[in-house]
Amino acid sequence: MSNVLYEKSDGVAYVTLNRPEAMNAIDEATNAELAEVWRDFAADDAVDVAILTGSGRAFCAGADLKTFIPKWEGANMLDVRKNIPHGLGGGLTRGQHRIYKPIIAAINGYAVGAGLEIALACDIRIASEKAKFGVFEVRYGLHQGDGGLVRLVAVAGVGVALDLTLTGREVSAQEALALRLVTRVVPPEELMQTAEETARMIRRNSRNAVRSAKETILELIGRPLDDALRLETLYGYSSLGDFADARARLAQFGKK
Repeated sequence: MSNVLYEKSDGVAYVTLNRPEAMNAIDEATNAELAEVWRDFAADDAVDVAILTGSGRAFCAGADLKTFIPKWEGANMLDVRKNIPHGLGGGLTRGQHRIYKPIIAAINGYAVGAGLEIALACDIRIASEKAKFGVFEVRYGLHQGDGGLVRLVAVAGVGVALDLTLTGREVSAQEALALRLVTRVVPPEELMQTAEETARMIRRNSRNAVRSAKETILELIGRPLDDALRLETLYGYSSLGDFADARARLAQFGKK
């Protein structure tokens, strides 16, 4: 792979978009490489958490419009229908979004257009102070189609989704924090360190509990209250499995 760098160390997968000359815009080749990466990450039992970031001054500037627009300009309705199972970011936005291992976005620079959609598809978003965000699709005659609207509403609410989508304005890292688009903003030189510390905190917890918790949260979205409560009970209690992990952890806690 040339457009995506993929490394693994100490249970963490490092995924770096590597088209700095194009501000890490997603073209067909990059999308295909990312799909391969997420399949491997999901299947590899030696890694528990992924950190997604970008090389250069951008996290991801969205879809590569030089190839994206011509592709869909000549598409028919069946092409649109066939695209439904396959989102951008290698399917992270739609299709491979049910990976239950946590994915951290270390947002080093511009996360705009589909780049924002990809960031929103990650579980935890940590931004550099230099990061910039924006729904830039409307500037080019289209709007989000890869989970951007769904996740913006879920993360930040209808009002923020309408504001950012209809104006197409740029958002600073600090405003993104205020709007709940990210959970932390740190100096650029501390970004990867903070993401790695977050990954280590996750890895210290029960693997079964972490993955079940992510699965449960995804299942609860949009459910009526009674259904959601039933599912949380079912998934929460059953995540204990045969109690072996919980018993060992409680024994360690008792020794302390």
